[in-house]
Amino acid sequence: MELRHLRCFLALADELHFNRAARRLGLSQPPLTVAIQQLEAEVGAPLFLRNSRGVQLTAAGQALVPAARAALDQAAQALNAARDGAAGQLGRLHVGFAGTMLYRGLPQMLRRFQAEQPRLQLLLRELSSTEQIVELHHGRLDAGFAHVAHAPEGLAQLLVSSQPFVACVPASHALARRRQMPLGALAGEPFALVSRDVSPDYHARIVNACQVAGFTPQTVHELRHWLSVVSLVAQGLAVALVPAALQQAELAGAAFVAVKDPHGTLPRYETRCLWNPARDQPALGLFLRAVQAVAEPASMADKEIDR
Repeated sequence: MELRHLRCFLALADELHFNRAARRLGLSQPPLTVAIQQLEAEVGAPLFLRNSRGVQLTAAGQALVPAARAALDQAAQALNAARDGAAGQLGRLHVGFAGTMLYRGLPQMLRRFQAEQPRLQLLLRELSSTEQIVELHHGRLDAGFAHVAHAPEGLAQLLVSSQPFVACVPASHALARRRQMPLGALAGEPFALVSRDVSPDYHARIVNACQVAGFTPQTVHELRHWLSVVSLVAQGLAVALVPAALQQAELAGAAFVAVKDPHGTLPRYETRCLWNPARDQPALGLFLRAVQAVAEPASMADKEIDR
């Protein structure tokens, strides 16, 4: 049974007139007659009565009408789904992100994308940058927002944001009253850093910047998340260098101070959207366009810290 047979059948069932049904379908009458005869042969029973009073549906024809309409509707839905899938407008994307993205751009990106592509589902996973890279290589993520200085081998990248590091000190600390301070002012203070295992690059570069400023961080507390670092500082247990966006967390007990960096050794905290270009995922192109539309790589550059 072919879809064209069902279309011919429903046109005739609606019109109950061969000439009108043929015109509706854009056919001449003979092809319509042949299609109905072929369908009746397949069903094994007449679907229409032809007599002097015109055309009437038989019991078999009346039973076929709702089923034929449902079959054509399902066929149309299947065709639309295939077209949407080819255009990346249906399905799901698995997206990884580092926690600090909640304070820097991710919510805006998600809102924009879901408004533009409501039929595509985003499944989010909070992972460290290192974990995201592994998942991308294994095909378990379609895209990830990682804090890396460059795209790892085999992955493509789009720079999403670039921001300075700032000093984070307890609100009761004397340094909290300053608007700006030299990095060396943190010498001798207990330090908190993100763990080497989670972010080896930024851990090493922050320690190096401190050493260039004349001191090595002492009593280093290593934590898995930047927000945990700020929380520890807020409890008066350490000082830290953190991405400027974390001031938006507004944790009571923590203050943020801009850092003078005359040697230019402090890294910038760069967020990149990473993906595996070898994977064929049509929806990913739509997602990347939404990311690019709200990416502001220079938005935090040299911006004075809000106090």
